[in-house]
Amino acid sequence: MERRGLLFVISGPAGAGKSMIAKKLVEKYPDVGLSVSCTTRAPRPGEIDGVHYHFVSEERFEELVQRGEFYEWAYVHQNRYGTLRRTVQEQLAQGHDLILEIDVQGCLQAMEQDSEVTGIFVCPPSRENIEKRLRGRGTEGEDALKIRLHNAAREVEQAYRYDYIIVHEDWDAVPDALDRAIEQAYAIITAMRLKTKHSMRFLNALSQSLKRE
Repeated sequence: MERRGLLFVISGPAGAGKSMIAKKLVEKYPDVGLSVSCTTRAPRPGEIDGVHYHFVSEERFEELVQRGEFYEWAYVHQNRYGTLRRTVQEQLAQGHDLILEIDVQGCLQAMEQDSEVTGIFVCPPSRENIEKRLRGRGTEGEDALKIRLHNAAREVEQAYRYDYIIVHEDWDAVPDALDRAIEQAYAIITAMRLKTKHSMRFLNALSQSLKRE
């Protein structure tokens, strides 16, 4: 049964674990794809261009903006991030379900321009936990850490606009917290696939066949 692919946007504050959830979800469930975004920030240790992000210069990013190449883009933590429109359209047209792991600004843009987008907000269990996660990454200094915590407060205020909320529990208190979050995300994907409106062609064909004498 042919159908257009479904688009899911996973976002949340820095340190909430959205990147890990998205990465592990597509590894475990290959029937879901993960879009690779562009960013102007420098690669972190272990990150690979074209795999984790497309790392581009400010000049190249601005060129793509002016040409209307982005499905969505935003400034996040003093850098720019964006999803290439071509990537999204091609995957969905081929019937592939796609995850965009992007920031809150980008998710709200996507949800505003496309009513079919499903927004999933990954939330930390507490302020203490998200600060612990950010410090544990060891990738930000104190000033950058304060910026991310400040931004987290504003981002959580936008969670009410999402379709689903996943609380990514503290790994020390809930050892299988990541697995639980992955299964919750995939349950959302499964539920959206099973909505009646996505089976209309099948139902119409079945109905007509049953009416035949």
